[in-house]
Amino acid sequence: MDFDLDETDLAWRDATREWVDKKYPKSRAREIEASDELFPQQLWDDLSEAGYHGVGIPEEYGGQGGTVFTQAIAARELTRNLGGLIAIWLAPAVGGTLTLLAAATEEQKKELLPKMATGEIKFAIAITEPGGGTDLLGGMRSTARLDGDEWVINGQKMWSTGAGHADYLMVLARNIGDDGESKGTNLIMVPANSKGLDKRHIPKLGVRSLASYEVFMDDVRVPAENIVGPRGKGWKGIAAGLNADKVLLSACSTGILDGVLEDALRYLSEREAFGKTIDHFQVLQHKVVDIAAWRHTAELVSRHAAWLLAKGKPCEMEATMAKMICSEYAVQAADIGLQLLGGLGYSAETDMQRYWRDARLWKIAPITSEMSRNFIAGKLGMPRGF
Repeated sequence: MDFDLDETDLAWRDATREWVDKKYPKSRAREIEASDELFPQQLWDDLSEAGYHGVGIPEEYGGQGGTVFTQAIAARELTRNLGGLIAIWLAPAVGGTLTLLAAATEEQKKELLPKMATGEIKFAIAITEPGGGTDLLGGMRSTARLDGDEWVINGQKMWSTGAGHADYLMVLARNIGDDGESKGTNLIMVPANSKGLDKRHIPKLGVRSLASYEVFMDDVRVPAENIVGPRGKGWKGIAAGLNADKVLLSACSTGILDGVLEDALRYLSEREAFGKTIDHFQVLQHKVVDIAAWRHTAELVSRHAAWLLAKGKPCEMEATMAKMICSEYAVQAADIGLQLLGGLGYSAETDMQRYWRDARLWKIAPITSEMSRNFIAGKLGMPRGF
């Protein structure tokens, strides 16, 4: 088993690190987040110009090519500085690109993917519902019924990140058959400016400058051809991106660990107390070593999961484990990092508090650590625990 970085991977890693350090150092990421803007358009445009939106999209559809392994390398390097702002790149990549590649018709791919690769159009995911949460399908109340050559959609969605500036929402709703009965789910591309569609901004603890929305749909009508995948089989299109989502979030969490470790090492080597720099104190050294060990573990499990997925090998359990392990370590590390910086760590003028607030989300979304454990327990042959 060899999932190490080859020369091409190393060059890609170094180029991404150089780009983000030059264009978006941590100080600029702090400024963006402090601005509380609802969508950092300049960041989107710069990612577009650099070609990052095209990573993972085959060249035949106007993309840069590459696999989820390639994307994971970029995710880690970008997150090291951007923290939760990585969602501006991650959400469209998972909810738009991967879903279309897995379930769209050839005509849809040829029409949309080239525009996504250049950043010309934006997708946002509208899947979760107020009463659903982790019980996504069991709690789904949104419906889509076919009326002539149009879908009529009604319902409510939560946590649709980027919906306020998206061109399309990727909406999952119950498929209502001609007999009025619910039969599976439909995945439908809904233009964000559709009549009957309204959005409400949800203030958040972290990732503040990339807004998430509650979405309301009241008899929203969209063309019948906007369905992605077969009627009644919408979940299949979404499921295709779930493992990739977990893999990429594990890489993002590893990027958080990178940022926390380098900030902690720098601060301890500069801060003086009791006549010497505080990196001389054993109790603090041990905390930093813990962070380094967690980072090493995260690197291994996230890279392994990305390698499996890129090779087309079964990886549901590995991807879930990677997301669970890496997100939990990232939160632990950021919390310790904040403690190491003392009062300064609590200041919005440092990045440690930003890492802590942003990483905390990834223990919850897109699947909680608790549900991750339930899923893994099932894979190990244990009975359903919920």
